[in-house]
Amino acid sequence: MTDFIALVDQDDAITGYADKMDVHVKGLLHRAFSIIIFNAKNEMLIHRRADEKYHSPGLWTNACCSHLPEGKEMDDIIYERLYHEMGIQCPLEHSFTFHYQVGFDHGLIENEIDHVYFGFFDGIPSPNPDEVSEWKWINLNDLYKDVITSPGSYTYWFKHIILNYKNEIFSFCSK
Repeated sequence: MTDFIALVDQDDAITGYADKMDVHVKGLLHRAFSIIIFNAKNEMLIHRRADEKYHSPGLWTNACCSHLPEGKEMDDIIYERLYHEMGIQCPLEHSFTFHYQVGFDHGLIENEIDHVYFGFFDGIPSPNPDEVSEWKWINLNDLYKDVITSPGSYTYWFKHIILNYKNEIFSFCSK
């Protein structure tokens, strides 16, 4: 089955849809989302991507990340993917949006406008083994230190969020 995801212009307006692998081979600008989950202890839920993922396998990242597929709306797909990847259901709040572009060693290119959502969850995740090889809750200060000292252990987009949006993260946690 072919996965078609939303292509966007620089203003994040959808311009069409294309095969997910073609998008990443050609480096086409597309819409993505990242979901960051906190618990009542202000710890962040992170997971190690499954080794079978088409890029960034085995790296630590935020609770959930994906693309806007054809035929779906952001307000629906964020909840569907969070449940699919981590077995979590919780309210989500859009926090910020950013653009990044990066090439990977294996020739794929991410060129995304990434919509970042925050949520609170105090239960126990039930991750999908096709998506997640392991997970943990981590203290925010410990996470920041580890991202700086071991950047090769984390996905590019997650490092970008952690290092550039610290105020938004701590502001949300202080609610």
